Amino acid sequence: MPDEPCDNPSDEPTVGTAAPAVGLPDGLVLVSTPIGNLADFSPRAVAVLRAADTVLCEDTRVTARLCTAHAVTAPLLALHEHNEDARIPQVLRMLREGRRVALVSDAGTPLVSDPGYRLVRAALAEGLPVGAVPGANAALLGLTLSGLPPHPFLFLGFLPPKQAARRAALARLRAAERAGLGATLLLYEAPHRLAETLADLAEQLGPRPAAVARELTKRFEEVRRGTLAELAAHYATEPARGEITVAIGPAPEEDAPAGEDLDARLRAVLATHSLKEAVAAVTAETGLARRVVYARALALGRETESG
Repeated sequence: MPDEPCDNPSDEPTVGTAAPAVGLPDGLVLVSTPIGNLADFSPRAVAVLRAADTVLCEDTRVTARLCTAHAVTAPLLALHEHNEDARIPQVLRMLREGRRVALVSDAGTPLVSDPGYRLVRAALAEGLPVGAVPGANAALLGLTLSGLPPHPFLFLGFLPPKQAARRAALARLRAAERAGLGATLLLYEAPHRLAETLADLAEQLGPRPAAVARELTKRFEEVRRGTLAELAAHYATEPARGEITVAIGPAPEEDAPAGEDLDARLRAVLATHSLKEAVAAVTAETGLARRVVYARALALGRETESG
């Protein structure tokens, strides 16, 4: 997760009594950790870490603070984006030997914009047990605080950091919306890219309602709501700090063209252009996937021939 535990004076952790180890999941256990406030760690999560033979974590320094606060003494082993593939055989051997291995992120729910997915897939492929302890998640907390429709929602993780790739990704998203996707959008962003990303979102998605949730559960928690353009303008002059979740309202229903609109556009262009040219023109105009436009153009051609 993008958030890291912080030691605020107002968020002082307390060592509580963990739940007994009876009934805890065996094998590989995904344990959710706090996204800011160390007090948001469940007794069951503490019990799993205390009962673990090994705790896998992104940054041993970050997890060591959490473990110290809750009297967890299990050895820590780094598993991050750059060593996950190399670490998998070692972890699988542990699991085959019947050891309990806990996997945590620096903050939040493991695998959600964090390493661990490849390890989980490898463990499942071998029929090894995989369990989880639920807990904090910045995207879901940002969604519930945004004031936007809570479902359906689509979590995008981090958009590409470079502007050209980011705009291309947003163009594909708009094509999906024009084809009928309607969902509140959730994404993470780094503070130094927030204003630029919000500007691209405003340009590509239009005047949507949105919210920027910052430093969730921490002392300086802030949720700012407005249109994408308003938020882009604010953060262009007031740089953000901390970890950030962005929530964006779904596309208006009238924004997605009906099938008749697509047919009308295709018929108009096909009257003066070849099939290939018409598909290219309408794809560029609507942002729909080329295969969708091509399939509909072929169907219209068959209807014309049969008529």
